[in-house]
Amino acid sequence: MTTGKPIRIGIIGSGNIGNVHMEVLKKVPEAQITAVTDAYLPLAEARAKEHGIERVYYSTEKLLADPSIDAVVIAVSNEWHAPIAVQALEAGKHVMLEKPMALNLASAKQIVEAERKAGKILMIPHQLRWDTLSMAVKQQAEKGALGHIYHAKAGWLRRKGIPGWGTWFTQMDKSGGGPLIDLGVHMLDLSLYLMGNPKPVSVYGATYAEFGPRKKGIGSWGAPNWAGHYDVEDLATALIKLDNGATLSLDVSWAALIETDSQPYVQLLGTEGGASIRGTKGKLFAEMFDREADVELTVPELDEGPRVRMARHFLSCIESGLQPITSVMTGYTNNLILDAIYRSSQTGNEVKLDWNIE
Repeated sequence: MTTGKPIRIGIIGSGNIGNVHMEVLKKVPEAQITAVTDAYLPLAEARAKEHGIERVYYSTEKLLADPSIDAVVIAVSNEWHAPIAVQALEAGKHVMLEKPMALNLASAKQIVEAERKAGKILMIPHQLRWDTLSMAVKQQAEKGALGHIYHAKAGWLRRKGIPGWGTWFTQMDKSGGGPLIDLGVHMLDLSLYLMGNPKPVSVYGATYAEFGPRKKGIGSWGAPNWAGHYDVEDLATALIKLDNGATLSLDVSWAALIETDSQPYVQLLGTEGGASIRGTKGKLFAEMFDREADVELTVPELDEGPRVRMARHFLSCIESGLQPITSVMTGYTNNLILDAIYRSSQTGNEVKLDWNIE
């Protein structure tokens, strides 16, 4: 049931990702951005002027204390995800929390506990789920067109794409990891969703830092801080076993000597059909009368975009009280897998997943 009034939203974090959320929410009539803040106040003031936002708060605490704000978007560095999310939930706000949900598994548990106590909506904005191609594949999978999806292969490989060398992006205690937690979390989330959300049970993984420590593989995104340091991976690979017998393999990199950057990709192998998504191209694979019967998937020319659909879903969940499809537990699942991949890399052993969050 809708109240007919726009949902009033505060933006915490005015950097690139925060600005993307502002641009998107302006396109959705059901939303009204009423306040913004940032650790660097002049940036928040500039965003407010650019987007016509009424109030600028000099601190997160002040913004969260505003009783007129219904929900917040948290778009800050990874180390602050859990502290601010918990604070926002305790303040009675609904939350859209940028990925990864938390810096590590312990922080993810804190968010789950806070969400349960608050009874508010917390959603992770994994926009790939709302991509036209992803929705088309999901629809066919739910119809049974792919049969049992017994294996998926996913990845996102960059040749020279290390962001902001020496900034929080490349410091483990501030980011939680490198391309695995930056890019891999998207591909894990999308793959599990398309496979029907089977429960991960074990992980074998490895991470490598072959280029970043030597200040090689630097990308164009983010200004480097050469006085900083690099102690995250620049490539990760993993095999995840699922409770329905299926497997998921993952390869992600910020830096690797490959031919060219790959588009984010997911390949699904099913008993009755297959599917492939690679960037803006998609395809369904099947056989009829012993002949190939493949179908190309396309994105409509006037497609409004996945982030707009995602924003509408968040607002709809707030209105209805229903859980978003990227709920706090999907965020926890991703953090559980990420944590296991890093531990597996350190020990050289398979890691069994412990789902106890009490």
